[in-house]
Order: sequence, then C-alpha cells, then structure tokens
Amino acid sequence: MKLISCLAASLTLPQLAIADWQFKSRSDLAPPRLNITIPAPTDVEKGYIFVAPFAGFPDTPTEQHGPRQAAPYIFRDDGDLVWSGYGYYSIWATNFQAGRWKGEDILFSFEGDHNPGYGHGHGHITFLDNHYETIRELRAGNRKLIDKHEFHIVNEETGLIQIYQPVPRDLTAWGASAEQQWIVNAIIQELDIATGELLFEWASLDHVSPDEAILPINPGQAGSGYNSSDAWDYFHINSVDKDSDGNYLISARDACSIHKINGTDGSIIWKLNGKASSFKVPKNAEFCFQHDARFISQYDDVEIISLYDNSAHGTEHSGGSEVHTAPTSSGKIIQVNTSSWEADLVQAFFPPDDLLSKSQGSTRRLPNGNVIVNWGSSGAVTEYLQNGTAIFHAYVDSGYLGVGVENYRAFRYNWTGLPNEEPAIVAQKGDEGTTVYVSWNGDTETRSWRFYALSKEDESKEFLGEVDRTSFETSLHLSEEIVTAVFAEAIGINGDSLKITGTTIIEPEIKPGGKPPKIAIEQTSAEKTLQTPTSLWEGYGILKYFRLRPNEL
Repeated sequence: MKLISCLAASLTLPQLAIADWQFKSRSDLAPPRLNITIPAPTDVEKGYIFVAPFAGFPDTPTEQHGPRQAAPYIFRDDGDLVWSGYGYYSIWATNFQAGRWKGEDILFSFEGDHNPGYGHGHGHITFLDNHYETIRELRAGNRKLIDKHEFHIVNEETGLIQIYQPVPRDLTAWGASAEQQWIVNAIIQELDIATGELLFEWASLDHVSPDEAILPINPGQAGSGYNSSDAWDYFHINSVDKDSDGNYLISARDACSIHKINGTDGSIIWKLNGKASSFKVPKNAEFCFQHDARFISQYDDVEIISLYDNSAHGTEHSGGSEVHTAPTSSGKIIQVNTSSWEADLVQAFFPPDDLLSKSQGSTRRLPNGNVIVNWGSSGAVTEYLQNGTAIFHAYVDSGYLGVGVENYRAFRYNWTGLPNEEPAIVAQKGDEGTTVYVSWNGDTETRSWRFYALSKEDESKEFLGEVDRTSFETSLHLSEEIVTAVFAEAIGINGDSLKITGTTIIEPEIKPGGKPPKIAIEQTSAEKTLQTPTSLWEGYGILKYFRLRPNEL
C-alpha cells in the first residue's frame, strides 16, 4: 500500500531532500514529484493536469509530510512541471482551474484561510491571465465570506460560490443541549464576475430541515454547536452547478443528497438520495458524503449527473471517529428519470488501489468522453475510459512526502501560458565541462532554446547550440568550450523569438551530497544590480546581475 511503501522510503531518504535538486535554474522551486503508477497512454484526453496539493498532516519537529511548497500546479502526463504557482497566491489556495471569462483564457483559485478540522475555508477567488498576472479578486455578496469548496463559471460571465454562515438557533429539537446553539446555514450565490453584483442567493435553513442530517449534533462528528467555530454543519454544501434552464444543482455532503433548486424562487425541484429522496435509488447508485455533483446532460424526462462518492466521513488518521458506507470511494455517473422517479447507475469508476477518501474529491467527464477522478484526501488522480478502465493513475507526491498528501480537486485542461517573467538561467562548471540550464515557469510555447556565449571584452556573442525543449528545464553541455558568460533565447514553434534570458556567468557545480568546490561560492560571488544600461551586454536586455567578489563591491 501507499503508506507502507512511503514509510519504508523514509528510512533511506532524507525527509525533505526528495523535494530538492529538481531544477538547477530554479533551485527555489521544490514542487511535488508525481508518483505515477499507471503511465498515460495515447488515449488519455489532451491537455495538462491541474492540481493544488497540500499536506494533510501538520509538521512537527521530527516529521514533515506532504509537498514542501503547497500551491497550484500544472503538470504534463509524465509528471514534468509546466507551472509552479508557489508564491503567486499569498495564502492557502485550492480548487485551481482554468476557465474563460469575457472571451479570454484565465486561471482561478480559491485563496484564503484553511480550517482542516472542520473542512471550511474563508477568503476570495483570485483570477490570473495567461501571463500569470492577477487580473481580478472576487468576493461574496451581502457581507459574507466565500468558502473554499466552490467556484464555477457560467457562460463566461457569472460565478457560482458557496458560503458557510454560522447562525444561532434553538437546536434542542435535534438533541442539543441549551448551550449548543450554533448551526451552519449553507448558502449559495451567483455573482457577476466583473462587478461583483449578487444575482441569486439560496440558504439551506430556508428550505431544508435539520431532520435530513445524516450526522447528528451529538457526538459532534459534524460540529457540536457550542460556538460559531464549532457550528453543527448539518448540510455542508460542497458544489454548485447550473443548467441551461437556470436551475441549480447542489451537493449536500452531510445529508448524503443532491438537490435540484429552482433558479427563480429557490424551491426544491427534486432530491436524490439521502433521507428524503424523490427517487427510488438502487443499491449500486447509492452514495454518501459525496462531492462535486455536475450536470452532464438533460433530455425529455431524463437527467444525467456525475459525482464523487466518498462513502466515508472522518479524520485522516487513527484518532477520532469515522463513518464508512462502502469499502472504497468511487466516481459515479447516475441517471434520474422524473417520470418514473427512478435512478440508475450509468457507470462507476473504482480506485486502482482501493482508496477510501474521507474528505474532498472530484469526478469530471472530459471532452473525449474519458473521466478524471480525484481521490481527495487520498492524494491521487486517475483517468478512465468511458467503460471504467483506468488508463492513468498517479499520487500527487512521492516517497516520504507522499504520506498524507491531499488534493481537493483535479482537472485536465488545454492551456497556453505566456509568462511575463524572465526565464531563469544558470551555468555550472564541473569536472567534465560546463552545463547551461534554462527554464521558464509556466511557458507552454517554447519549441527549443538557443544558447550563446557573450564576450565582455568585445561585446560579441557566439552561438553555442540549439536544444529541443522537452521538459521544464533544458540544458546544453559544453565539454571543451571556454566561456565566461552565457545567455539563451526561447524559440517558438514557428521559429520566432519569444524571449531572451539575462546573462549568467559560470559558477562552480554543486552536486547532492558532493564535495564542496575548492573555493566556496559565498567567498567568490555576490550580486550587484546594474541600474543603467552602459554596454551591449545590457543593451541586449540580457544582463540582470553581475557576480563580483565581495571586496570588489
């Protein structure tokens, strides 16, 4: 199993070093390393993998688990990094997706506070353009706080959000004591993205009785109600969708039900599963503690939806209480008929490693008909053929750091990234020559890199070679050439120049666990920023820093 293998690895690997040494040109980046157990074949959907993994266990003085840089990430199928969002979001980020707004491709993510004990988060939605620049921050209407669980764009203009609003109520009818007065009023809103105008709002306590809660207020599995931070979360909305008729689909995790809501008056059109289901649900179509309910299609009296069936609720460790309703979690596609009022399972997608995730998760049908399932707190993602065959499976971190790694949702999108930031370059001299490394975080358009040496004496440049770009970092090895400064040029698919790096001088090579260079780097170099261009070096726009001995500064 995953946990055992990762713990065994921890006996031989330094706890944090497995995140390091990935990129010479970006030593500041330590992204998670995907642990791919079923490599992607040619029939996976085209596009990149979008995830935002984080550590499920807290760090202690002796143990650290999960990604060292929890953030949104874009990966290729082979685990190669496309973009690290570390530092782009100043707080905790999740539900990272690509979308379209006003005709433009964008990225968006929840950004804010994370309360893992209660599965809540409070903050806002941050939008980036395809240059990875922040273009919008969206907040809830009516003086409320957006929760981390949902943001969904409708028709490139509006956004669906979800809110946890603790309110005081008399809860004695549901077994509470006089001191247990707090309950969560689960709210959805639709907002105009451009203006923030509130277009629609629906609140659970106006329409759904706490009688439908699966988890009672005592013993407090979903909150005990003694204060607003511990409010009884009887309903727990974690997804919102909208159909072409203007009606909404919400997932109520702690009621183990899906509700279709009238988009005009807020009345409940139907309920699927739970204590008050409108449909007869066969055993194989039942679900509980689910996430990510989505409309797939609607015709005549038939509606088809997808969801992620956790079938579990509880803590992610051996302590606390847990509730299980099935041996594993699964992705499900379910058909409901509003004439016969019967539901049927269309297809189920079961985990390759018998995963049971007690929180989080997503199921999405892809444009080619494949389905991508994210296993939430189990920290894995799988792509399936329509018939339920798993054709790609990966954990979102590896080795010791893979223990306890979690990821709320996972997606696959086509994406074109054109970073505004300058590419990174470094050149290192070792025993077998000099190697130049270059990377450009978020770039998807570079076909190859051209490398040049630059002479300080006569300010001339010499072509050193061109290397096809096949991964995040590209390198050129120079076995005999004697160079002192180099730069690189990004070449696009049509042969056009996309960007030129700054210039870097040669540094001593440092290897993992290797011997230090004869002269330590800190004794031979420092950085001095040149403010005004004075030569061809800077005229090319390729000299950002000049490395000098400290006594020369």
